[in-house]
Amino acid sequence: MQDYNKRKKNLIFGYLLLFASIYLLSMNYLSKKKDKVFSEMNFKLYALSDEVKNVEEDAESSSSSIPEEEKEIIEGPIEQEKPYEEYYIGYIEIPKINLRKGFVTPSSPDNDVSKNVQIVETSDMPDVNNGNFILAAHSGNSYVSYFKDLYLLNKGDYAYVTYQGVKYVYKITNIYLQVKTGQIGIYRDNNKTTLTLVTCTKDDEAHQTIYIAELISKNI
Repeated sequence: MQDYNKRKKNLIFGYLLLFASIYLLSMNYLSKKKDKVFSEMNFKLYALSDEVKNVEEDAESSSSSIPEEEKEIIEGPIEQEKPYEEYYIGYIEIPKINLRKGFVTPSSPDNDVSKNVQIVETSDMPDVNNGNFILAAHSGNSYVSYFKDLYLLNKGDYAYVTYQGVKYVYKITNIYLQVKTGQIGIYRDNNKTTLTLVTCTKDDEAHQTIYIAELISKNI
């Protein structure tokens, strides 16, 4: 019985030694494999950085090979487009409602209420003595609703038009409604130079509102 137990212990001890040997051999193999992998990775990373360096050097050498006169063209200032506002021929300003908007020449395709404050076809220009300068624009909430706040104006308020270097000062003398018929009835003193503003009536789809303003001064 004692011999049997002794043989059993020896057998278990032998298995433990075998497992320990296998474990150590495996760890040694894995360690060498890891070192090899890291070595290969470092080599690839080094090679990659060397390629990047070569690309940068090629770019620098390519840049340095450009003739001086061509460099000046490439590195020179880029010509800027002219400001959009330069195509306006004048402006209307109403400080009370923070309005400042340009208008284009009457013959321009942009002289349309869908794009700008429109000069009405039968309008006289501001420099015409006893003439009537007529402007129309949308009210409402769209991005072209340039006259959306005209409803805040009253008789006695001021409007300014700048045209060909002259600033014309107008005072509102009359405000009235008119049914939308496709035509505008303008009631003004024909012996005075006037500005007429036309837009849809606020919260009223059936009418439009006309603002008559008379010229009181002009500044050159």
